[in-house]
Amino acid sequence: MAEIIQKDGTWAFDGDALRLTPGRDRNVGLLRRELGELVVPLGALAGISFEQGKKAGRLRLRLRDGADPLLHATGGRLTEPHDPYQLIVEADRYGVAEYFTDEVRGALLLDEVPGDPVGEYLLPGPAVPLSVSAGDGSASFDGARVRLEWNWKTEDAKVAAGTRVLALADITAVQWLPSIGLDNGHLRFTVRGTPTKAPPKYDPNSIELWGFKKDPLMALVAAAVQARLPHPAAARPVGSPADSGPRSTAAAAAVAVEDDHDALLRRLRELGELHRDGTLTDDEFALAKAAVLKRL
Repeated sequence: MAEIIQKDGTWAFDGDALRLTPGRDRNVGLLRRELGELVVPLGALAGISFEQGKKAGRLRLRLRDGADPLLHATGGRLTEPHDPYQLIVEADRYGVAEYFTDEVRGALLLDEVPGDPVGEYLLPGPAVPLSVSAGDGSASFDGARVRLEWNWKTEDAKVAAGTRVLALADITAVQWLPSIGLDNGHLRFTVRGTPTKAPPKYDPNSIELWGFKKDPLMALVAAAVQARLPHPAAARPVGSPADSGPRSTAAAAAVAVEDDHDALLRRLRELGELHRDGTLTDDEFALAKAAVLKRL
């Protein structure tokens, strides 16, 4: 098992999944602390990178499109202190970070994990029930209904509409947007049969966010709802590129019944061919070959 322990958090990899545990350092974002430990299956990964800096480095995970409801609901707009897929690495642990990166990359090559979009969520999203107060209101979600309540900072038009209770079956989309500069953010629900173009300040299906400390926690509500909505891939027509990747159901089933030893030998031959034709660099070939030999 590969593991890296930092003040920012601990990442561990057992060959099948990564376990991301936030640290207790005061610089760890509130969203990461509330989200808690994440288990990311290897099949959800599109890649991993390590970037060195003068004082600190950074490990980054890149997930396949559609694998995580949190990333889908937030549109990848989570900032560094709150992004659970980044880890700050102290300079004296650069060697450990590079080893960790190599282990994950080797497993991705060995398991032939594709980088294309997935057809279902591979992470479950935040647990429910949950409730968050930020901006001009509070949002609660119990798995079946979203409840929006207003506070003294809410615009009169929204207060007049009263508390909103939205059935999950009536929600067609959810979006969290952070406050950037002078532009306020929001948590917005698109509700079937009640389209609106009103700004979040006046939209009774939105909570306006002003960039305060608890704003990122609204992303947890967005992710919990997103995880229970139909996956975006459900709208793709049958036969689209996302439905015809190299790891189709039939292919995966065929691989599963093959003898492990023969499959690993065959993989070694394939890696050799990829190396000879220039698809894999010397370093990538050596890394992948070592990973295969470990399993022989």
